[in-house]
Amino acid sequence: MDTLLHPSPTSSMAKRPCPSSFENPNLPSSFSQMDHLLLSFLSLADSSPPVSLDLSFDRLLDSTPSDADQSLLIDRAHNLGSLLLRAANRSARKRASLHNSIAWALPPDLTIKVFSMLDSQSLCYAAATCWMFNTCVMDPLCYENIDLTTVVPKVNNAVVSTMIQRAGKSFRSLKLGIVPSPTSPPGSCQPLVYTIRNSVDVSSFSWNEKKTRQGKESSILTRSCLYPLSGDNGAAGALLRRLHLYNIERMDNTSLCVALAACPSLIDLEIVGLSHVELRQTLMSVSSNCHMIERLFFESSKTGRDDSLKSPTCVDFVNNCPNLSSLSLRGFKLHDYKVRILVKGFRKLKYADFSTSYSITGTFLRNLGSGSGGNLLEVLILRDCMHLKEVEVARFLTAVIAGDFKFLQYLDISNREGLASEGDWYQRSYNSSIIPLKQVLEVRPHICLLAEFPSDGCFIDIDHMFDSDVNSEVSLPSQLSSHTSDGSFLMSSSESSYNSDQGSGNEEYQDSARLSDMLSLNNWKEALLKRWT
Repeated sequence: MDTLLHPSPTSSMAKRPCPSSFENPNLPSSFSQMDHLLLSFLSLADSSPPVSLDLSFDRLLDSTPSDADQSLLIDRAHNLGSLLLRAANRSARKRASLHNSIAWALPPDLTIKVFSMLDSQSLCYAAATCWMFNTCVMDPLCYENIDLTTVVPKVNNAVVSTMIQRAGKSFRSLKLGIVPSPTSPPGSCQPLVYTIRNSVDVSSFSWNEKKTRQGKESSILTRSCLYPLSGDNGAAGALLRRLHLYNIERMDNTSLCVALAACPSLIDLEIVGLSHVELRQTLMSVSSNCHMIERLFFESSKTGRDDSLKSPTCVDFVNNCPNLSSLSLRGFKLHDYKVRILVKGFRKLKYADFSTSYSITGTFLRNLGSGSGGNLLEVLILRDCMHLKEVEVARFLTAVIAGDFKFLQYLDISNREGLASEGDWYQRSYNSSIIPLKQVLEVRPHICLLAEFPSDGCFIDIDHMFDSDVNSEVSLPSQLSSHTSDGSFLMSSSESSYNSDQGSGNEEYQDSARLSDMLSLNNWKEALLKRWT
């Protein structure tokens, strides 16, 4: 021990041989002098108690007169212990990897395939398991579909950039943001909008922690979290096929449009709860850059308040994105004539969801299933559309009974406030006798028809429902081109006024405007509540 830590000039290895090393005939002949010395040192752990090592080390220090030499001796002991610990850990990992490679039945290529199906958090856990798994996790194929959604904020821009760099040319899908609950199944109207201030699931999270602190990286995604898509001349964005963004409060129109401009191959776009992103700007960007889009899901964080969509934007969207087969616009203020442009314009549309959308009365459904555009619908969801009229629902179901909408498989017309009456939208219907529900199920038994209404009246949130419509658009442009020979769709103004449904088809819009001129807002609320009760 003394020789190992503090060799004296007069001592030599020949004077202190290790009997166990030389007398053991099973040791390889290739062992060096260092190998024998290390074996002799490690054998002390079994034969000598720890106190003997302490006493031996103290004697070495006492035999060194100089304080500097004693410090040097202690440093050498520390270094030697660190080297031995590092070597032991490395050897343990190698042995564990060898054991795993024998016990793990899958070859590396199939292991990588399995890991590529994991979410990003599980992938990190697998990488920390052993050296073999870590090697497989570093393969770019494991980052083909990056899922960084969390329940509480704990992912920042640097994590997103690192994951995209690891994906390389295998990059195909990206999910970011906060998802408070599992993604709802098709047909569900469960909201995914989430805000940290109002959430009870993140009581331990302080809003002040969202502010970037000096010397620390924030755990919040900012508006620049998508910049890696447009960096390096848009190399990563050009590969992206699916982009899902959830409740990133700092995302704005400019940042999202820059990201979409770098994603020409995008086929699936899902946006939920981006409070600073408008529907009109998003559709314009998608229409200009993402011509291959097949699915668009957009849920507003401000239900009924986003009235930014204009008719020309709808027409451009239809013309430039002919492959769209699934469209969900939830929580926006959409008038019937705009919805009709979209539903009738997309010739491949099979899934349409306008849940919780304001100003939709249902007139866009007239004569929709008999001609081109809208006749391929398989799923139609109009849940909790506050202005949806019972007479329009009855007309639609009558057309279904007559043989229109032959591919329809799922229909949801449920409303927590009941359907609107023909005359006044605030006179609600809860058990309408004019809606042929039973006849539909008899003629089309394969249709899943949801028509859930309250048993009696309940209070309506008047503050939320009465939103300013003065500046909204009320008529189609006077001139819209007709259907062209190259297959692109352009609607004419004559087609927009069908079945005496001229203009927007939203009579309640004009009525509320007249009422607002006659009464103050408070008086109007009182009159409405008295009539409701």
